[in-house]
Amino acid sequence: VQLQASGGGLVQAGGSLSLSCAASGRTFSNYVMGWFRQAPGKEREFVTGISWSGGHTYYADSVKGRFAISRDNAKNTVYLQMNSLKPEDTAVYFCAADSRWGKVREYDYWGQGTQVTVSS
Repeated sequence: VQLQASGGGLVQAGGSLSLSCAASGRTFSNYVMGWFRQAPGKEREFVTGISWSGGHTYYADSVKGRFAISRDNAKNTVYLQMNSLKPEDTAVYFCAADSRWGKVREYDYWGQGTQVTVSS
Protein backbone atom coordinates (compact mmCIF):
# COMPACT_ATOMS: atom_id res chain seq x y z
CA VAL A 1 0.00 0.00 0.00
CA GLN A 2 1.27 3.48 -0.86
CA LEU A 3 0.83 6.28 1.66
CA GLN A 4 0.91 10.04 1.09
CA ALA A 5 0.84 12.33 4.11
CA SER A 6 -0.05 16.00 3.93
CA GLY A 7 -1.13 18.92 6.08
CA GLY A 8 2.02 19.80 7.99
CA GLY A 9 3.11 23.34 8.56
CA LEU A 10 4.07 26.02 11.07
CA VAL A 11 1.78 26.80 13.99
CA GLN A 12 2.11 28.69 17.24
CA ALA A 13 2.09 26.89 20.57
CA GLY A 14 -1.46 26.23 21.68
CA GLY A 15 -2.70 26.07 18.13
CA SER A 16 -4.10 23.22 16.07
CA LEU A 17 -3.14 21.39 12.92
CA SER A 18 -4.70 18.54 10.98
CA LEU A 19 -2.78 15.93 9.02
CA SER A 20 -4.13 13.60 6.38
CA CYS A 21 -2.73 10.43 4.88
CA ALA A 22 -4.16 9.04 1.67
CA ALA A 23 -3.65 5.38 0.89
CA SER A 24 -3.69 3.60 -2.43
CA GLY A 25 -2.79 0.32 -3.94
CA ARG A 26 -4.48 -2.15 -1.61
CA THR A 27 -7.66 -2.47 0.41
CA PHE A 28 -7.36 0.27 2.98
CA SER A 29 -9.71 -1.32 5.50
CA ASN A 30 -7.40 -4.33 5.76
CA TYR A 31 -4.82 -2.24 7.58
CA VAL A 32 -4.32 -0.82 11.00
CA MET A 33 -3.12 2.74 10.56
CA GLY A 34 -0.69 4.66 12.71
CA TRP A 35 1.07 7.97 13.03
CA PHE A 36 4.68 8.27 14.12
CA ARG A 37 7.00 11.24 14.47
CA GLN A 38 10.70 11.91 14.49
CA ALA A 39 12.24 15.03 15.93
CA PRO A 40 15.75 16.17 14.99
CA GLY A 41 18.36 14.04 16.70
CA LYS A 42 15.79 11.68 18.16
CA GLU A 43 14.48 8.27 17.29
CA ARG A 44 11.18 7.83 15.58
CA GLU A 45 8.38 7.40 18.10
CA PHE A 46 4.86 6.07 18.01
CA VAL A 47 2.09 8.67 18.30
CA THR A 48 -1.22 6.91 17.76
CA GLY A 49 -2.92 3.99 16.04
CA ILE A 50 -6.40 3.11 14.85
CA SER A 51 -7.97 -0.25 14.14
CA TRP A 52 -9.24 -1.48 10.78
CA SER A 53 -12.78 -0.14 11.18
CA GLY A 54 -11.81 2.79 13.40
CA GLY A 55 -13.52 1.42 16.47
CA HIS A 56 -10.38 1.28 18.57
CA THR A 57 -7.59 3.77 19.04
CA TYR A 58 -4.51 4.08 21.23
CA TYR A 59 -2.18 6.95 21.97
CA ALA A 60 1.23 7.69 23.33
CA ASP A 61 0.99 9.30 26.76
CA SER A 62 2.63 12.45 25.43
CA VAL A 63 -0.30 13.23 23.11
CA LYS A 64 -3.23 11.67 24.93
CA GLY A 65 -6.07 14.15 25.29
CA ARG A 66 -4.59 16.53 22.69
CA PHE A 67 -4.40 14.46 19.50
CA ALA A 68 -7.15 12.45 17.82
CA ILE A 69 -6.81 9.88 15.07
CA SER A 70 -9.66 8.96 12.76
CA ARG A 71 -10.14 7.24 9.45
CA ASP A 72 -12.56 7.23 6.54
CA ASN A 73 -12.39 3.88 4.78
CA ALA A 74 -14.58 5.14 1.95
CA LYS A 75 -11.94 7.79 1.21
CA ASN A 76 -8.92 5.57 1.99
CA THR A 77 -7.68 8.26 4.34
CA VAL A 78 -6.51 8.49 7.93
CA TYR A 79 -6.42 11.77 9.82
CA LEU A 80 -4.58 13.20 12.78
CA GLN A 81 -6.13 16.18 14.53
CA MET A 82 -3.57 17.88 16.75
CA ASN A 83 -4.74 20.40 19.33
CA SER A 84 -2.98 22.33 22.08
CA LEU A 85 0.28 21.91 20.25
CA LYS A 86 3.55 22.33 22.10
CA PRO A 87 7.04 23.12 20.82
CA GLU A 88 8.05 19.57 21.72
CA ASP A 89 5.54 18.29 19.16
CA THR A 90 7.83 19.64 16.45
CA ALA A 91 8.83 16.72 14.23
CA VAL A 92 8.39 15.04 10.91
CA TYR A 93 5.16 13.09 11.10
CA PHE A 94 4.76 9.80 9.26
CA CYS A 95 1.71 7.71 8.59
CA ALA A 96 2.10 3.96 8.47
CA ALA A 97 0.06 0.84 7.81
CA ASP A 98 0.22 -2.66 9.21
CA SER A 99 -1.93 -5.75 9.14
CA ARG A 100 -1.63 -6.35 12.88
CA TRP A 101 -3.18 -4.49 15.80
CA GLY A 102 -1.33 -3.10 18.77
CA LYS A 103 2.10 -2.47 17.34
CA VAL A 104 4.05 0.63 18.31
CA ARG A 105 6.97 0.13 15.93
CA GLU A 106 7.97 -1.58 12.71
CA TYR A 107 4.86 -1.06 10.70
CA ASP A 108 4.91 -2.69 7.27
CA TYR A 109 4.31 0.38 5.09
CA TRP A 110 5.35 4.01 5.50
CA GLY A 111 4.51 7.35 3.98
CA GLN A 112 7.06 10.03 3.18
CA GLY A 113 6.51 12.29 6.19
CA THR A 114 5.26 15.82 6.65
CA GLN A 115 6.94 18.51 8.76
CA VAL A 116 5.14 19.98 11.76
CA THR A 117 6.79 22.94 13.46
CA VAL A 118 5.38 24.49 16.63
CA SER A 119 6.80 27.86 17.59
CA SER A 120 6.89 29.05 21.19
